[in-house]
Amino acid sequence: MGTRTRGFANNISSPGGVFDATDLNGVVPATNIANSSLTNITEVSPSLGYQVLSVSSDPPAPGTGQMWYNTTSNVLKFLGTTNVGAWASGGNLGTARLGPGGAGTQTSGLAFGGANAPPTATGATEEYDGSSWTAGGTMGTARYFVAGAGTQTTAAAFGGVNTPGGRVANTEEYDGTSWTSGGSLANVRSELGGAGTQTSAAAFGGYTGAASSNSTEEYDGTSWTSGGNLATARHQLAGTGTQTSALAFGGSAPPSKNVTEEYDGTSWTSGGNLGTGRFGLAGSGTQTAALAFGGTLDPPVTTATEAYNGTSWTTETSMATARRNLAGAGTQPSALAFGGGPSPSITGATEEFTGGPAPVTRTVTGS
Repeated sequence: MGTRTRGFANNISSPGGVFDATDLNGVVPATNIANSSLTNITEVSPSLGYQVLSVSSDPPAPGTGQMWYNTTSNVLKFLGTTNVGAWASGGNLGTARLGPGGAGTQTSGLAFGGANAPPTATGATEEYDGSSWTAGGTMGTARYFVAGAGTQTTAAAFGGVNTPGGRVANTEEYDGTSWTSGGSLANVRSELGGAGTQTSAAAFGGYTGAASSNSTEEYDGTSWTSGGNLATARHQLAGTGTQTSALAFGGSAPPSKNVTEEYDGTSWTSGGNLGTGRFGLAGSGTQTAALAFGGTLDPPVTTATEAYNGTSWTTETSMATARRNLAGAGTQPSALAFGGGPSPSITGATEEFTGGPAPVTRTVTGS
């Protein structure tokens, strides 16, 4: 049998001659173990890499990526992951509003502008701490259907409607206390999408008063310059990500309201379509991990929520309050939704989304 470091006689138990290895300290050369003698193995150490096991029932605690063949059901299975999440109520805005701008994170959010009694615009700013909203500095130009970028203490607001039928191109910058003027957009518009930071933002799409726009502009903290045009002109779309890795999705572009486009800082390319085509929606996250929520199908107003992985959208848990022209902030697994309509039922409701990958057992099927 080859070299061994101790006798095994005491490890043979009766009856049946079963080999008991509970106190085995010896070393058995691998060449002396026949594969056919290794049976009823239901778990392999992750350090050895997961193997395809043959078992009569699913393992009680498999590791992510582990695969096994269930001889009872005659199916091949593996443990994968899925995105699951839930919305919970947060503190209401002090000023209910339609079409506000949003920036920041779930626990450090910023709401600015909006219309609390259309067509009356507001310049009210509020800051969220994860529980409640408090008043911040008032904007220099009251407006709604405004876009935003950045954080709670370094935000940018651009575009929007300040009077019935009146649109603005001006940009304002927030320092956590007050707003100051920045460079104006080259193209006057409202209902546009925004992404990025205060000193590196992107503005895209929107409505000029005559038609939907496909224009993209990039901000460096001082002035706006032209970027690559959207393939599909639209307004009331959502945007998220950064200036060089932005995502534009949804929007009013009949008959296609489910279009998604990805920006690389130079040009836009097509992404996966939304499952629920809509406009007046909001979003959060990055180009490869985004969340879309709310909006309207014209009609009805929807609570639909979807998650994007850089390729396709999947359905998530719906919001509690159906609304359009709301604002969003945060990340895909930690998002914030606030404000919205429809008019005249304008809301100050805030909802917090908590999600992330969760394990799920999947069955391998043929195509």
